[in-house]
Amino acid sequence: MIQARLDELGWTLPDATPALAAYRPAVLDGVHLYVSGQLPMRDGRLTAEGPVPSPCTLECAQQAARQCVLNALGAARDALDGDLDRLERVLRLGVFVASEPGFAQQHLVANGASEALVELLGDAGRHARAAVGVLALPLGASVEVELLARVRA
Repeated sequence: MIQARLDELGWTLPDATPALAAYRPAVLDGVHLYVSGQLPMRDGRLTAEGPVPSPCTLECAQQAARQCVLNALGAARDALDGDLDRLERVLRLGVFVASEPGFAQQHLVANGASEALVELLGDAGRHARAAVGVLALPLGASVEVELLARVRA
């Protein structure tokens, strides 16, 4: 069902990005799936670098947040042995935005991730969220998104 919706939207999930350090991309614990922070990687390269709003514009950062969600879903699919339909509900997102001093629109950047989940999953994609401005992110990324979901055992 989720794959059919992805196809309908024309979205392709990437394979899970290998861990860049000493952690796992996703951990399944009973009915909870914890997806580690995902960077806006596509084809092995960052799609958005540097702080927001310069050099990465608000619109660029929103697209980067959407890419982070696609990467998180790819990691989720891997952790669920390829069966993304086990995903019942997204519970929480954490969105981290590399921010220039004075930038206070992290919530708008986070909407890029939130809106993608709702478009894909409907009400099951509505979630609690934190949107946080930070000085820097790994590899110089503009955005990082972590996800907590409830899954069918």
